[in-house]
Amino acid sequence: MEKLTSTTLSRSAVAVALTGSFLLTACSTEETPESKAPASSSPASSPTTAAPSTPAPDPTEQTKTELTGLYRSYWAEMEKAYQLGSTKETRLSDYAAAVALAEAEKNVTTHSTAGRTTSGSVGVNDTTVTKLDLNQKMASATLSTCLDISRWNLINKATKKKIDLPSERLTRYVIVTTLEKWPQGWRIVLDEPQEQTC
Repeated sequence: MEKLTSTTLSRSAVAVALTGSFLLTACSTEETPESKAPASSSPASSPTTAAPSTPAPDPTEQTKTELTGLYRSYWAEMEKAYQLGSTKETRLSDYAAAVALAEAEKNVTTHSTAGRTTSGSVGVNDTTVTKLDLNQKMASATLSTCLDISRWNLINKATKKKIDLPSERLTRYVIVTTLEKWPQGWRIVLDEPQEQTC
């Protein structure tokens, strides 16, 4: 039996109806000052309905949504990389850089060289932006996520059989992620599993 202990693995416009009615009086061809009927003109119009205003999007909330979505995409590419045994046919570099990308590439290579592949999926749960600094020269953020690897299985490539893992290992744990906004966009630069269940 092969044992592993590593835990790394989101107006319509409202029409304004203006209606008017004009009452016109016909004049007699034999009008006298006394017989002139007073002209009556009473335009009636419906009240103007103001279009409801839509609040401007909050840039901070937009960024938070972008970051949590990016992290889910990152793990979708990580799943693919481990299954393929390589990061070359993935979009991992669209989401990760620096230490995070280097470690992912190293771990995937080690995993493949050892004759392993994967099946199943990783649960990326409760991702929260715990820190966000958009005002510094290089914007940065920190995420906290509950990663669930209980349905992510290691498979022996030769035998096609599931590899038994230590029963005491954490299968749901907190992982802390650091991101920076590079010229190409947001990138994960650190992805650090914590020895903390969730």
